[in-house]
Amino acid sequence: MKYLHLIWANLFRKKTRSLLTVLSIVVAFLLFGMLDAVRVAFTVRDSLEGASRLVVSSKLSIIQPLPYADLAQIQRIPGVEAVAFANWFGGIYQDRKNFFANFAVSNNYLDLYPEFVMPEDQKQTFMATRTGAVVGRNLAKRFGWKIGDKIPLQATIFPHKSTGNTWTFDLVGIFHARDSSNANQEDQMIFHYDYFDEGRTFGNGTVGWYMVKIADPRHTSQIAQTIDHLYANSVAETKTQTEKQFNLDFAKQLGDIGLIVSSIMGAVLFTILLLTGNTMSQAVRERIPEYAVLKTIGFSNQTVLWLVLGEALLMIALGGVFGLGLSVLGADALSAAFRGGVFQVAVQTWLSGSVLMVVLGLAVGFPPALRAMRLRIVDALSGH
Repeated sequence: MKYLHLIWANLFRKKTRSLLTVLSIVVAFLLFGMLDAVRVAFTVRDSLEGASRLVVSSKLSIIQPLPYADLAQIQRIPGVEAVAFANWFGGIYQDRKNFFANFAVSNNYLDLYPEFVMPEDQKQTFMATRTGAVVGRNLAKRFGWKIGDKIPLQATIFPHKSTGNTWTFDLVGIFHARDSSNANQEDQMIFHYDYFDEGRTFGNGTVGWYMVKIADPRHTSQIAQTIDHLYANSVAETKTQTEKQFNLDFAKQLGDIGLIVSSIMGAVLFTILLLTGNTMSQAVRERIPEYAVLKTIGFSNQTVLWLVLGEALLMIALGGVFGLGLSVLGADALSAAFRGGVFQVAVQTWLSGSVLMVVLGLAVGFPPALRAMRLRIVDALSGH
């Protein structure tokens, strides 16, 4: 520690170069923290304990439908307070870039989601309008929709028997999230399952998934096991999980999220390894005569080695700690943007990041440090 002031002075001798390098490390560890939060969210299973709502989907795949007849059987399970269901629609409004969640739901769907607030008269109109649809406030603002508008969606999965790929809905309600922290849930559109099931050309009599409201959250795991046991070895086996896990699994249909994220992290860290390694090598080359002077006045080879290693470790640590700190805020932003997802920079990520800082610091610092330790005083002072 007695040489810390010397290490600090060496690190910021070339202020612009050092600050840009540290900033690059900050960005790298910001990405590391956020990507690791995503990786953990997609690979660690969410506990069923204490959940008040469960989602029952096909054990084979989220896109595999379940029989509508399962509804009555699930409702009869002790401890189940209510059951609703939904089916992904995947319609497009005007252009594919205008993507938003839209799905057909049972008439009691909104009863299971008290966090959605909508005027009572709009609820009643929705229930009475066969082609009615309700949208979140954010979605309505995004497209400038208002009550009474007709919304045409182009089918990407389910064509209509009479109108081909075009489905037309009457906007009869706009809801908002009771809690502002759930405002991300306002980017969706729901409409009547009956209208959808009557109009589609295939898959009639099936649903995408069931939402199950539990009377006593203490019995969640038991009820989930009962549901899955009920359909074990049937043609439509089920997987019962929390809403968070269901939404994450739905997103995983895009591909192996864990592998994608790990590959990105590896590429980012390899780039930082090259960048910081070049910076340290250049810094040591510029100071070779000074290291010769230090040896001349009594600094040992080991001390010179640790001076260079300390500089590399300090540079990585400064950028790494600040970057991981920013990733905490980034993970919160991801959670707000991802419906049902909870991303957080866990203690394990901090520990992994700390180990990574040490490894990177040693990797980029050891080659130039070894060179500084081995240099001969006469050669260094003569410019060789």
